[in-house]
Formats: sequence, structure tokens, C-alpha cells
Amino acid sequence: MEDLSFYIGVTGNIISVLLFLSPISTFWRIVMHGSTEEYESLPYICTLLNSCLWTYYGLVKPGEYLIATINGFGIIVEAVYVILFLVYAPKHIKAKTTILAGILNVGFFGTAVLATQLALEGEARINAIGILGAGLNIIMYGSPLAAMRTVVRSKSVEYMPFLLSFFIFLNSLIWALYSFLFRDYFLGVPNGIGIVLGLAQLVLYGMYRNPKASKNAIIVKTSGNAFEEDPRQQHEPLISSAHVSNI
Repeated sequence: MEDLSFYIGVTGNIISVLLFLSPISTFWRIVMHGSTEEYESLPYICTLLNSCLWTYYGLVKPGEYLIATINGFGIIVEAVYVILFLVYAPKHIKAKTTILAGILNVGFFGTAVLATQLALEGEARINAIGILGAGLNIIMYGSPLAAMRTVVRSKSVEYMPFLLSFFIFLNSLIWALYSFLFRDYFLGVPNGIGIVLGLAQLVLYGMYRNPKASKNAIIVKTSGNAFEEDPRQQHEPLISSAHVSNI
């Protein structure tokens, strides 16, 4: 059983790495354009906080080194994303990103560490950190609902890429299985929710992956002539989907 849980955990780490790296194309575009355009920094700030909490949880709870290592990697990746926002964002976005990162990644996380270290010990400390991590995961799972609502309204999966939805589902499935083997409900509950939402996204993708041309086309007039143009050729989507770490 221990060997099985180890291999499942390693598989989960590999999938989680792919999930953490999934926004690379977004940040490559930011670097190439020299601007964050209308991208939001909040999802990456929250994912950084999430990775910090789960790394802390993995370090405090005996036997959870796989959780600590993958989320330690997540801290590095998400910190790079946030730094790129600070480099390439307009001044007002830089100020907003700095304030949010200070409040959540420094203030909230620092307070959580101090409070659990000074006021709690043993199992009570582990439970408190687990509740914080699971609660943040559940809150963050509200983000994909906006993308799903957009898909239903527009009848197009333009703003919900298949690979991201697939990796969210697969990542949740693996870590839910891992949590079942370890009887770790703090991992199990948010990842159980992730399975449901990930599956729902895949179902929506199957329903709307081939939108009718007439739905996506708009009429453009030029020199008295009208022709159809796909709006997706006018601009790329600004936010493809919520970036959620559900580890």
C-alpha cells in the first residue's frame, strides 16, 4: 500500500508540474508584448499563497514530503509569474499587485505561520493548516465557474482550453486517490470538488467544441461590401481560464 501511494503521489507531482507550467504561453506573450495587457495578477497571487500553505502543511505533517516538494516547486513558479507582473504591468496594476501580494503572500501567510507555531502544536497545528489550505482551494474553485458560464453563454470553448481543463481534472483525480490512501481529508475534500468541476468543464468542452460558424461570425462592412469575419481573428483571449492549483 505504501508503494502504491508513493507512485500515485509521484504521478500527481508530475501532473501538478504540468499544471503549474500551463500559463507559460500567457507569460511568454506578456514578455514579447512588454505588457500584461488586461491579464489579472490575482489568480497567480492566490496560487502562490496556496502553494505556500500546502508546502507548510507538507513540512509539518509527517510523511507528506511529496506535498511539500511539489508545492515548493509551485512557490518558485508562481513567484516568477508575480514578478513578471511587477515588471511588465502598468503603474496602477503594479501597485495593485504589490498590495495584494503583500497582504496575502506576506501578511496572511506570515500570520498563519506565526499563529500556528505559537498557539498550536501537534495534531491541532496540522489540522489548522489543513483547514486553511482546503478552504483556500475551495474558494479558488469558484474561478472556473466564470469560465464555464462564459462557455455556456457564448457557446464557444475559446476561453476554456481543453488541456488546462483536462489537467485540472486529472490532477484532482490523482490527488483525491492519494488522499484516500493516506486518509487525508484536507486533501480529499478540495480535490473531490476539483474532480466534479474538472469533469463538468470537459463535458462543456465536448458540447461546445464545434460552434456554428454563424454564431462566431460578425458582419464587417468595408467600401460598401459586407463580409463575415471570425471575431477570434481580431484578438486573442485575454484570460484563457482560471489558473488553479488543486493539490
